[in-house]
Amino acid sequence: MKNLDKMFKLTERKTNVRTEIIAGVTTFLAMAYILAVNPYFLSQAKMDYGAVFTATALASAIATLVMAFVANLPFALAPGMGLNAFFAFVVCGAMGHTWQFALTAILVEGIIFIILTFANIREAIVNSIPKNLKNAISVGIGLFIAFIGMKNGGVIVSNPDTFVGLGDVTSGMALVTVIGLVITAVLLAYKVKGALLFGIIITTLIAAVGGLAPYNPNNLTYAPQSLAPTFFKFEFTEVFTLDFLIVVFTFLFVDMFDTVGTLIGCATKANMVQEDGSIPNCKEALLADSIGTTVGAILGTSTVTTYVESSAGVTEGGRTGLTALTVAVLFLVSLFLAPLFSSIPTCGTAPALILVGFMMITPIKNIDFEDPTEGIPAFLCLITMVLSYSISDGIMFGIVSWVLLKLFSNKVKEIKLVTWIIAILFLIKFIVG
Repeated sequence: MKNLDKMFKLTERKTNVRTEIIAGVTTFLAMAYILAVNPYFLSQAKMDYGAVFTATALASAIATLVMAFVANLPFALAPGMGLNAFFAFVVCGAMGHTWQFALTAILVEGIIFIILTFANIREAIVNSIPKNLKNAISVGIGLFIAFIGMKNGGVIVSNPDTFVGLGDVTSGMALVTVIGLVITAVLLAYKVKGALLFGIIITTLIAAVGGLAPYNPNNLTYAPQSLAPTFFKFEFTEVFTLDFLIVVFTFLFVDMFDTVGTLIGCATKANMVQEDGSIPNCKEALLADSIGTTVGAILGTSTVTTYVESSAGVTEGGRTGLTALTVAVLFLVSLFLAPLFSSIPTCGTAPALILVGFMMITPIKNIDFEDPTEGIPAFLCLITMVLSYSISDGIMFGIVSWVLLKLFSNKVKEIKLVTWIIAILFLIKFIVG
């Protein structure tokens, strides 16, 4: 225990081994759906399901281990949602490229990220985001993750007339989600340690009793699946084409600001953001997803990024790399449990995500809404993040509107050079699509 205390600075950060392990298990269970969803998405691009499962678990474990031991932060990483859909349905679908082409683009993206991280460019981007926008990002991510929970749990469904609407909460997954939400909320009200973790377990058991745990159609075994079909499968013949440049830029841009947003949001919730707006070990944290993305491409999976579900563990008190280490170990264990994790229902983790969203909106009280040049960009940031279903799009609206309002309100001196550059890049991205 003393070695763990010294290694991860547990006492210094006012935490302990039990709290960190519970936080890690909570984070893992909140994001374990990626072990089923990512292989399914990439299999639509004709990749081998079992190989992608192994690549997903290994890449997540490796990247999260870097976060644990190099950055000593309680954040976990895995192939990003949205980016895997872009991989499967846009690059390999609409654009007609092979999955080997897409993996090559991700490899190049990862190498570029490593270079940008060592050059301190990505850290400079994090530090250049105004304080009010940092708070807005945390609030936006809270609303975003609650929306994901409601969507995953069937409480919110698509509606052709109003885009979204209330699902049938009297039956099926939605009912299980509502029951789990009440149970988990009561546990929180009684200040039960590990309330979110217990909530996930109880809700999953209720779903299983109700016959809502999905049947696994892939006939996986409990032995680790072979990486052979996807390992080091690159295609370098088109690296100098316009399509390749567009794909790399898209992966690069979305991943960069998804990760930046998640780091800011989770660090804000954990009270880790320093007075000058910087995040401790930010460079090391950004290195973790750079390495994860590069290794992931070699193993055979889409872009690895820091997961917003890390906020579930932070909410449980996770403050050090021991939380991340716990997640990494569980990802390694999952290599032997493919059929189990491919059958976890989304309604099992939905209540925890909804309540994490509730807990993450507390920084809203620190946003200066009295100053329109600060309050309006903050509002646009958090509302766009939810309604566009994109962290990076929310940050784009926030930063661009902040710069424009400062510019036209005779407060141009408040704009840092790096913030100018980011705003211009966002405008270019917006114009060219």
